[in-house]
Amino acid sequence: MKRYRNLSGHSGVTAYQCGDGFIRVRFVNGDTYEYTDQVPGPEHVRNLCFCAEAGEGLATYISRFVRDAYARKLD
Repeated sequence: MKRYRNLSGHSGVTAYQCGDGFIRVRFVNGDTYEYTDQVPGPEHVRNLCFCAEAGEGLATYISRFVRDAYARKLD
């Protein structure tokens, strides 16, 4: 996983991994969630990867648009 740049300095995200049709996001509490083209859908996965690569807005996007719509919890 790549370290999340956290440009705002206040994110609840520490790391992420973008792949073909998925993104995995690790939060400060250690939980890791996978979001896929199936759940919550390809548009959200693209937007989540965009935020992750930009280093800002990832946790906000998750809380506003996908909330508990994740494919699975890892770990």
